[in-house]
Parts: sequence; structure tokens; C-alpha cells
Amino acid sequence: MEHTPAAWLTEAAGAAEQQGAGNLLRIVLVVMFVGCAFTAWFLLRGYKRKDE
Repeated sequence: MEHTPAAWLTEAAGAAEQQGAGNLLRIVLVVMFVGCAFTAWFLLRGYKRKDE
């Protein structure tokens, strides 16, 4: 293995391509958290006290 900056950058780019589903996993997690928050809001809004 060479210890030059160009070789290091090439190796880092190759490692980034091998990660694969990193961006997809981030998107899935964000959508899941937003969906859980929306579902909780939707279900819990019915428990609001109505002073009529």
C-alpha cells in the first residue's frame, strides 16, 4: 500500500462506494421517525379535552 495522498484518496473513494445502502438506510430511518411522530399525533389528538 502506498502512502501518497492520491493513493489515500483513491482508497477512500473505493471504500465509500462499497458502503452501499448507507443513504438508503438514512432515508428509511428518517421516514420511519416522521411516520411514527405523525401517527402518534394523529392518535393522541383524539384525547384532547373538549370543554363544551
